[in-house]
Amino acid sequence: MSYIHPARCGRSNRLFRVLSCVLAMLPAGACAATGPGSEPLTALPPRVVTEPVRHDTDDPAIWINRENPAASLVLGTDKDADGALYVFGLDGRIHHDKVVRGLLRPNNVDIAYDVPLAGGKVDVAVVTERYAKRLRVYRLPDMAAVDGGGIPVFVGERARDAMGIALYTRPTDGAFFAIVSRSDQFAPTDGYLHQYRLVDDGTGQLRGLFVRAFGRWSGLKEIEALAVDNELGYVYASDEMHGVRKYHADPLAEDAGEELAVFATTGLARDHEGLSVYRRPDGSGYILLSDQQANLFRIYPREGRPGQPHDHPLVGTARLSTLDSDGSDITTTELPGFPEGLFVAMSTDRTFHFYAVEDLLRAAGLPR
Repeated sequence: MSYIHPARCGRSNRLFRVLSCVLAMLPAGACAATGPGSEPLTALPPRVVTEPVRHDTDDPAIWINRENPAASLVLGTDKDADGALYVFGLDGRIHHDKVVRGLLRPNNVDIAYDVPLAGGKVDVAVVTERYAKRLRVYRLPDMAAVDGGGIPVFVGERARDAMGIALYTRPTDGAFFAIVSRSDQFAPTDGYLHQYRLVDDGTGQLRGLFVRAFGRWSGLKEIEALAVDNELGYVYASDEMHGVRKYHADPLAEDAGEELAVFATTGLARDHEGLSVYRRPDGSGYILLSDQQANLFRIYPREGRPGQPHDHPLVGTARLSTLDSDGSDITTTELPGFPEGLFVAMSTDRTFHFYAVEDLLRAAGLPR
C-alpha cells in the first residue's frame, strides 16, 4: 500500500483537508476547469503521499531506472541547515540507506543521464547546497558522491547562495552543463544565472568550468526554480514576482544571451515557483508552473503558438492537494501505478505528492 502521511489529518488546515477528501470522491470531471482562465474548486487527490522528511520539503526530481522501471526513484530536498537529500521509492517510502544527510540547506535538485565519467557513463543527481555555496553531485542509484567534495559556484561575487538547478546535455557533442540560480541578496539584475560545464577531472570526479553569466532579474524577490527542455534546447526561470523567463540552454547557440520570452506575467496570486516540462515526442507538450499562494498549477504550451514558438499563453489550470507547492518534476515514462507518467510536487506538510499524469491533465481539461 502507498504511504499516506497521517499528518494530513492533523490540526493544521484540518478543514481544507477534510473538504479535499470529500470532494475527491466526486467524478474526475468535477475537478476539471472549464477554460484556460477558470480555477477548479476541487483539489485533485494524489495517488501517493511520501513519508515525511525531517524539516522542510522543497524540490523533487524523478530518476527512471531504464533497466527496471519499477525500481525508479524520486529524490527530494529537505531544506534546512541540517538538511538532506531524500530518496523515495514509487510507493512513497524512504530508502534510508540512500539518503544523503549533513547538507547545508540543500535547495533544488535535478537529474541527468549518461554523463561521461571515469571512462564510462553514469546517471547523476545534482543538488544546490545553499549555505556551502556549491553543487553536490551523486551517482545514481547508489548515491555515491562524485564531485570531489563539492563544486563552488558564483565564485568572486557577493551573491553566492545557490538555489535553483537545471541540467542540460548538448545533443551535438554530449557536453554536460549545470545552470544555477541564487538568492536575491546582492544579486545583479543582469547575469543572475551562471552556467557551468561539468567535466571529469581525470580521477573519476566531476569539476565545474564556468561558461557564462546570463539572465535578467526584475529585482523583486528572487529567481529560484529553473527547468530545462533538453530536446528543444531552452531553459526557463521563474522570476518569482514577475514572470517566467526563457533562454537558449546552449551557450553556443546563436543569440545565446537573448531573452526569448517572458510569460505568465499576470493572473498569479504572488510567487511564480516550481517549473516542469511535459514532453511529447513531436515537440509539443506543456510547461507547468506553481502558482504557490493560490495552490494552483498554471499550464502553458511547450511549443508556443503556431508560427510563434516563444508565445506561451495560459491553456489550463489544475488545483492539486499540495499546499504552497514549490518544486515539481514530471515524466511521461510508464511506471507502476502511473501508466501515462508521473508528476511529483512538494507540499508544506514535509511531504511530496505523486500524481498520475493522466489525472493531472484531466483535472486541467487538457488533452494527453
